[in-house]
Amino acid sequence: MTYNTETYYVYVYIDPRNFEEFYYGKGTGGRKSAHLSDNSDTEKAKRIKAIKKEGLEPIVKVIAKSLTEKEAFLVEKTLIWKLGRSLTNLSSGHFADKFRPHNTFHQDLQSFDFYNGLYYVNVGEGPHRCWIDCKEFGFLSAGQGKKWSAPIRTLEVGDIVAAYLKNHGYVGIGRVTEKAIRVNDFKIDRKSLRQITLKESNIFDNCYNDKSEFLVKIDWIKTVDGKQAKWKSKSGLFTSQLVKASLQGQQKTRNFLETEFAIKFKDLFLTD
Repeated sequence: MTYNTETYYVYVYIDPRNFEEFYYGKGTGGRKSAHLSDNSDTEKAKRIKAIKKEGLEPIVKVIAKSLTEKEAFLVEKTLIWKLGRSLTNLSSGHFADKFRPHNTFHQDLQSFDFYNGLYYVNVGEGPHRCWIDCKEFGFLSAGQGKKWSAPIRTLEVGDIVAAYLKNHGYVGIGRVTEKAIRVNDFKIDRKSLRQITLKESNIFDNCYNDKSEFLVKIDWIKTVDGKQAKWKSKSGLFTSQLVKASLQGQQKTRNFLETEFAIKFKDLFLTD
């Protein structure tokens, strides 16, 4: 014998005085009518009593039918999320963690607007930046032109980076802790970078125009000096002249880095 599991529905309570929807629920059978005799002190019950006091009855309508329980929970939660504050529902409902928090449309939220990734970042050692400074003070830098600074500015908080030093190899694995900002605004322990002795002071060149260096703050998980860089010639490891590139599809390089730096990338990504 088989049983029909698609017996759930989602219903809405509507105030006949202004046709405002004030409660969503899910259930089977006669569940949708159960609230009419609710004598509790909830906002929903108070609303129903106020309607009845004026000689009216709430309008109760089924808005989705023939659902499994899981489907009904999801539809209910979607509707509750949509109307939010105007409802008398007490519980955030099932699937709450899958919905964007209210009042956050002005923000970029991890897993809603972007997903953290694993990226190759070229240290770009030269007259404006060096690995020694990056390693010691926790940052990566790019600039002297928008085409160079733009890629590093797309790194998001929580992204994992593998720092590559040209002609040497991979020198660090770290986590982005702050979005990239102009070198003039970058601080370490509340101190301006100008107050710190850097090996490469030319990092401030063009700091007042569009060629400014942009620095992204990094929490280094594992680092080595340039002379100890991790590399294996003619092994197919990924490298590029780009400032930033995804390593998601570079399995050989990912395996190499995990072995050489004694880490597991899946363990490095932050979770809520």
